[in-house]
Amino acid sequence: MIHVEKLTKYYDDFCAVDQIDLKIEKGEVLGLLGPNGAGKTTTMRMLTGYFKPTSGSIRVKDFTIEENALEIKNIMGYLPESAPLYHGMLVYDYLGYVAKIRGLDADRKNARIRELAALCDMGGIMHRSIGELSKGLKQRVGLAHAMMNDPEILILDEPTSGLDPNQIVEIREIIRRIGREKTIVLSTHILSEAEATCDRIVIIDQGKIVANGTAETLKESGGQEPILHICLKNAVMDEVIPKFEALNGVLKVTQAGSPEPNGAVNFQLTCSGKNDHRAAVYQAIKETDWVLLEFRQESKSLETIFRELTKEN
Repeated sequence: MIHVEKLTKYYDDFCAVDQIDLKIEKGEVLGLLGPNGAGKTTTMRMLTGYFKPTSGSIRVKDFTIEENALEIKNIMGYLPESAPLYHGMLVYDYLGYVAKIRGLDADRKNARIRELAALCDMGGIMHRSIGELSKGLKQRVGLAHAMMNDPEILILDEPTSGLDPNQIVEIREIIRRIGREKTIVLSTHILSEAEATCDRIVIIDQGKIVANGTAETLKESGGQEPILHICLKNAVMDEVIPKFEALNGVLKVTQAGSPEPNGAVNFQLTCSGKNDHRAAVYQAIKETDWVLLEFRQESKSLETIFRELTKEN
């Protein structure tokens, strides 16, 4: 659907985007993650034709951004971080204005506005002034604007920026519904949003792609030694540590914190490699009179991976 090769953007002597290669499949929800100033917005503005690349190429379907910018814009919807709305207009009038600009006839205009009102859950605000709406509701209006021409591709720049937790969940659910039918590229620095919404995540830092994959594959590539957390009752410390350390693959056993009021003790088992050691540990516990109250394996979080990849040198 979208093919990006050696895409580069300079502002005078500053390189905002540095020769990135990216392929986005049809029907995919792709998340661009990165700290502020990483190059996410510049990349999205080049994808939409708003910025001209310094070098490199962008191909959308069979079109190139250099020769077919108008054709690409006709199959693409774009929502900037701050939705460009006319605050003095009613929501219905504003969407009607957008429909007219997009060339929809009267019948199609009214039908499309009804569809978007239902999709973006705006039925109760259609005759309210945009200026009176909360930021979350304004984002819904902006999203409806971006989707007026029923685009194949939707570009969303920080769609939940500045929203409260409830509004974030609502916008996220709308994006998930839209993603069943469209190709979506969204930028964010909210890791939980990307993990919950996106099929694939691309992390950008200092204009370069530093990671590309699903949330699970990024976690697996972190290279962290697996850690097992265990809570045991009726266990004697002098017996627990040597029993677990005798297991193949268990590198270190440490007590985590003080004993709980009921006498239970928490342990951390640091294991080697990517093999699953839980079965062997559980079998060792079964051979004793210890009571197992908790047993879980810790994996490296997306937040930890993000911080490692984007920290300053």
